[in-house]
Amino acid sequence: MRLSQFHLHTSKEVPADAEIVSHKLMLKAGMIRKLAAGLYTWSPLGLRVLRKVERAVREEMNAAGAIELLMPSVQPKELWQETGRWEKFGGQLLKMQDRKEAWYCYGPTHEEVITDFARNELASYKQLPVTFYQIQTKFRDEIRPRFGVMRAREFLMKDAYSFHLTEEDLEREYRNMFDAYCRIFERLGLQYRAVFADTGAIGGNASHEFHVLADSGEDAIAYSSGSEYAANVELASAAAPGPRPDAGETMHRVETPTQKTCEDVAALMGIGLERTVKSVAVVGADADGTPQFVLALVRGDHVVNEIKLSKLPGLGEYRPATETEIAEHLGSEPGFLGPVGPARPVRVIADRNVAAMADFVVGANEAGYHLAGVNWGRDLPEPEVADIRNVVTGDPSPDGQGTLALCRGIEVGHVFQLGRRYAEAMKCTVLDENGKAAVPAMGCYGIGVSRIVAAAIEQNFDDNGIRWPEAMAPWRVAVCLINPKKDPAVAEAAESLYRDLAAAGVDAVLDDRGLRPGAMFADMELIGIPHRVVVSERGLAAGTFEYRARDAAEPENLDRAGVFARFGI
Repeated sequence: MRLSQFHLHTSKEVPADAEIVSHKLMLKAGMIRKLAAGLYTWSPLGLRVLRKVERAVREEMNAAGAIELLMPSVQPKELWQETGRWEKFGGQLLKMQDRKEAWYCYGPTHEEVITDFARNELASYKQLPVTFYQIQTKFRDEIRPRFGVMRAREFLMKDAYSFHLTEEDLEREYRNMFDAYCRIFERLGLQYRAVFADTGAIGGNASHEFHVLADSGEDAIAYSSGSEYAANVELASAAAPGPRPDAGETMHRVETPTQKTCEDVAALMGIGLERTVKSVAVVGADADGTPQFVLALVRGDHVVNEIKLSKLPGLGEYRPATETEIAEHLGSEPGFLGPVGPARPVRVIADRNVAAMADFVVGANEAGYHLAGVNWGRDLPEPEVADIRNVVTGDPSPDGQGTLALCRGIEVGHVFQLGRRYAEAMKCTVLDENGKAAVPAMGCYGIGVSRIVAAAIEQNFDDNGIRWPEAMAPWRVAVCLINPKKDPAVAEAAESLYRDLAAAGVDAVLDDRGLRPGAMFADMELIGIPHRVVVSERGLAAGTFEYRARDAAEPENLDRAGVFARFGI
């Protein structure tokens, strides 16, 4: 490729709404251009990177035994009604009507479509197991699209779906896909972690997320210092504490006229924040579906985990309690809430750490007061106990090996064991070995192909621009000419070097645009070319080329053989 015949349009300025590094650098490098909120055109440069990610994904999926197909991006309402997701999926589902006033959606995912395909194509257990995949555009109507292609409304995704007669076979393929994902991210040269995760709106029995590690990541990941355990903080288990100590204080009121937070109360009393208890008032439902007021308790230095709380009976769709509901049940205003002596019966759920506390401090359900020296069994009934908090650095690892630490990650892949949820809802069956109808178990495996590009930049950049892993770079090496018009020998030597590198299988680009060296080198660093070879009149006189790796502090002078050796030729 000759840059004089390629569209490369870099920029020094970026729009004010570009908040994160990948968004800024993709715009400066000319990889993407915004069309509308969450919608981007990929330039020829950006597309080269996107296609390299896509190729790695496709080749590893093929090697793992998956079969590629292509499903429509526009999907009929009736399929989504069969699974109950037409309404449940929420505002992210872009709905539209055709000229006959029939309803469709622009697919955010394809569980319904692939299950419809399977129920019409798969008739016998002899056709199982089978895994289908596609690489295709998806659309999710994000309420606030931002961060460029990191959280765009339209994006490129690889989604795969497997069908199995037994749970054991589903688990085998789940591991097969898990291993394939590891190979993909290793091949792309990314630092990543696979973590236990919540199944979310997709549903299912087991789930792992794959995160590219980056300080800008939206997700917090907990990992063990002594084992391979890792989990999204939403799902990471907090180890049970030791036995509860004996009570040592008598419960007493403490005046806290303006202190409404645990931090302020602890500071006023001169105690550690871990001795206070935070009361979070929510409303769920009882066994009959009647609204139920719930008080969730966590230690003052901990945070309620909304996902864990929502998995408890009656709290699947809980909401924060209103001030009116709080006043009715606790007789107080927010900031002074606690489980002792509520005005009306309430359901109290204590985190395991809270259930193991003695002589703790809670709100007194009276404006301007808290209670100190509170103890379970003496001052209030024993609570319902559950793990309802986020883990923190230093917590024991749930597997008993080492302690937990936290890092940030960008989710780029997710694998699920769906079970039979979709197949049952859509009456997808095959005949088993006995000739009886059997509902197949399903797996679902997604990778955000376009998101990987942005995530890689968040992990690999410096002040000069992008530092692509070689497998993702638009070109592996740039051959740069200095003053070719002044000396035809420079142009001839550069052409020869470029042709020979390309002939040897090296993905090379010839920068023959005639730019000044400073501007030319700045472009190559900005767009992230891993290797640069400069051909100049001075170098030719010395029989050398100036070679510099993107990460090297200084260039080297190498002869032709030395340059080729750098690329294993």
